[in-house]
Amino acid sequence: MDKMFRKYGISSIKAVEHLVLIIIAIATIIAIGQEIVHILNAGMVTLADLLLLFIYLEVLAMVSHYAESGKLPIRMPLYIAIVALARYLILDMKAMDDWRIMAISLSTLILAATVIVIRWGQLKLPYPRPKDID
Repeated sequence: MDKMFRKYGISSIKAVEHLVLIIIAIATIIAIGQEIVHILNAGMVTLADLLLLFIYLEVLAMVSHYAESGKLPIRMPLYIAIVALARYLILDMKAMDDWRIMAISLSTLILAATVIVIRWGQLKLPYPRPKDID
């Protein structure tokens, strides 16, 4: 039974994983197209539009990296979260009270510090490389 799961179960899970990656990539490309149409209809590009396109670009880069390496880079979702918080702050700053602005700013700072700590850990405390099994 264990050999059967390894043969069919894992390959089935990998197939679903690749299908979902394709769906995410297609949905992101559609969202990029919708944003470009919105920009063309508005006749101008705002900073919020650029930040949203940057978020979409990061999602595509994350999907590409995951498809190539099979590993989800933890820093990419953090970058996306930082840009999303910056976009939220830019769009709604006039309607926010001071405490909300401070909370979003502090959240952004914590995410940025997390990226630095993760990067430092990758450089100074790397995982041991697995030995090839022949």
